[in-house]
Amino acid sequence: LKEKEEGGRRTFTRKGKGKRTFVEFVLEPIYKIYGACLSSSVNDLSKVLRTLSVKCVTKSDMKGNVKDVVRKVFREFLGPGPWVDAVFEHVKDKGNDKIRRNWRGNMNGNLAESVREGGGALLAEAFKCLSDGEDGFLTMVRVYGGTLKVGDTVKVLGEDWNQDDDEDVAFAQITGLYLPHGRFRTSVPSVPSGNVCLVQGIDGSITKTATIVDTKTDVEELATFQPLNYYIAGGESTVKLAVEPLNPSELPKLVSGLRKVCKSYGMARTKVEESGEHVVIGVGEIYLDCVMHDLRHMFSDIEIKVADPVVTFMETVVETSSVKCFASTPNKKNKITVITEPLEDPVSMKIERGEINIDEWTSKQTGDYFEQMFGWDKLSSRSVWCFGPTSTSANLLMDDTLPSEVDKKTLVSVKPSLCQGFKWSTREGPLCEEPVRGCKVKILDAELAQTPIMRGGGQVIPTMRRACYSSFLTATPKLMEPVYRLEVQCPSDICEAVFPLLQKRRGHVVKEDPKAGATFSTIKAYIPVIESFGFETDLRSFTQGQAMVSSVLDHYALVPGNPLDSSIVLHPLEPSPTMHLAREFLVKTRRRKGLSDDVSVFKYFDEGVRESLAE
Repeated sequence: LKEKEEGGRRTFTRKGKGKRTFVEFVLEPIYKIYGACLSSSVNDLSKVLRTLSVKCVTKSDMKGNVKDVVRKVFREFLGPGPWVDAVFEHVKDKGNDKIRRNWRGNMNGNLAESVREGGGALLAEAFKCLSDGEDGFLTMVRVYGGTLKVGDTVKVLGEDWNQDDDEDVAFAQITGLYLPHGRFRTSVPSVPSGNVCLVQGIDGSITKTATIVDTKTDVEELATFQPLNYYIAGGESTVKLAVEPLNPSELPKLVSGLRKVCKSYGMARTKVEESGEHVVIGVGEIYLDCVMHDLRHMFSDIEIKVADPVVTFMETVVETSSVKCFASTPNKKNKITVITEPLEDPVSMKIERGEINIDEWTSKQTGDYFEQMFGWDKLSSRSVWCFGPTSTSANLLMDDTLPSEVDKKTLVSVKPSLCQGFKWSTREGPLCEEPVRGCKVKILDAELAQTPIMRGGGQVIPTMRRACYSSFLTATPKLMEPVYRLEVQCPSDICEAVFPLLQKRRGHVVKEDPKAGATFSTIKAYIPVIESFGFETDLRSFTQGQAMVSSVLDHYALVPGNPLDSSIVLHPLEPSPTMHLAREFLVKTRRRKGLSDDVSVFKYFDEGVRESLAE
């Protein structure tokens, strides 16, 4: 930049023949030093080093390896001081922010204060397990406070640990500590706070993530870090793959391999269906391909048969229950009446993002939030009991009873059982035992026995589940399927060739964006996950490798058709019409799980509800 005078004002202009400041004062000196080091003249190099006051390189060094000469010269010329000082002064420490956001403990307690002030209290987060080529795993750990040392015994708190349920805890001895750098790792005796390291010997009780603390830490101060949520990848695994060993006698090896795969892959899950088949759940086709490669060649070393991939559906409702649905306990001493209606989309989004912490908020805090954010009335806002089946699932249970009709004290005494029955019903829906999403269940009435033993969990929990099922089936149930958001990059002249491929798979384009200054365009589209299998291969073959696609889970959409329409006839080996898809998905999912083709609607209805429906 060149400075000049114009009318008494100091201005700067890019016009001029001078060199740029960065080139003149940074690049050219580095080039000159590097060129002098590479030159064969020892005298020329000595003259340059004398000018720079670099005295660490002797004449014998100058005749040696050039790489060593360059390293020594720049180490003394640049020096570690200014760079390290700048990092310490200007780079903000993210450790305390991470603890404040993700640690579930008391930030004003002794443990948190010791970590903030750099005390000796140990607090670390284990967030990934890496296979070390043998039976064991190396656990990647970030140390927030204290020091990890080889030979120390630590307490490992699992994801399900809390103050009320302390079963998910184990004691482990650290047998090795390593600093990772690329393909290699360096063994160290100890790792202080602020570092990321690999720990050997503590992976036995870890499934995904864990919290590591000292064995002497006060139990009242203990808390865990929140499990990792992979929002960039959609935050949820939706593709299922059923596996079984080719030789049935090798089933134990398969089970062991699945356990290791689940530990090694952050978003992979394993499940055993009621039919007995083992299912691996991942985020996509290529992801599961990598999982199966490791399962076959690294963790089990057996021949494995794989079924066709399927997806995880959701069950929901689109209307309010047509009648008030009630269910009586087996001892006929209790009666629960509920209805189900759709949950508003803004509420569902806030719950799934974890912005509503109903487990830690008071009733007043929850009520104020729902009243201010969604415009609910005070009574409804403060009557929200829980979400289900997890604290970030978009299903809501609320108490809509009146004090003049129901004994609130007795109702609150069975609240844990009612919440547990509600979570059970939303974990496995009545249509095809898939999770429920977007439902608001209201308790309208509750006739409860006065004797506590008559209203125990064994009586109330299954009754609440049956009542939720009956209200769900009378509220026009629907199936929901996961949908990918696609970004296809291809030359502008072949964009029209991509559209038919998407239309054949029930996809649709939302935007075609030509890249400025480039010859390619970006196509943004949506496609159902169940239709995406093989789409990338077809796209590349159809465009002769000129197009590439990236996909991520975006949302769940309603499947066209009525899943309970038994008049629909499904023909094998023939594609079903669009309005028959819901019925087809329902029947195939139930068959795969070993259930009957039709949903037994009246199975969950009491006699009074059946009469109301008949009228």
